Amino acid sequence: MMEGFMVRGSCLCGGVKFEIETVTGPFELCHCSRCRKVTGSAFMPAVGVSRKGFKFIQGQDLIKIYDAPVRKEPPGYRSIFCGVCGSPVPDPNDDSPFFEVAAGALDDDPGLKPDKHIYVEVKSPWFQITDDLPQMDEQALLKHRN
Repeated sequence: MMEGFMVRGSCLCGGVKFEIETVTGPFELCHCSRCRKVTGSAFMPAVGVSRKGFKFIQGQDLIKIYDAPVRKEPPGYRSIFCGVCGSPVPDPNDDSPFFEVAAGALDDDPGLKPDKHIYVEVKSPWFQITDDLPQMDEQALLKHRN
């Protein structure tokens, strides 16, 4: 956990800017199909942050939200992005004490490194995980979080 310094973040066009006071982790690399669609990549790197000390500096009015249909059971998948450039940004309506931020939106080093791959059972067939981080499928992740 990194405290005592501000981690800044923004979208591609710079219209949405935010600051994070407390980066808590986890720092997960999500291979689920929805995260892959949102990023256009093999996985979405996302870092856990504390709502306390998080603030938008500008651009909340630019943020758009897409709620994908629920697949198995609630909650569904929510994509939050800048309406100008399409970059993923934090959810301005999330009031949970901890939430995730797309690591690619961070302008500063969060002080953490990725700690695990998740939903590896549905990863892209063209991508090979070659690091030594733990690899968790949905069942292992559910056991880990409960």
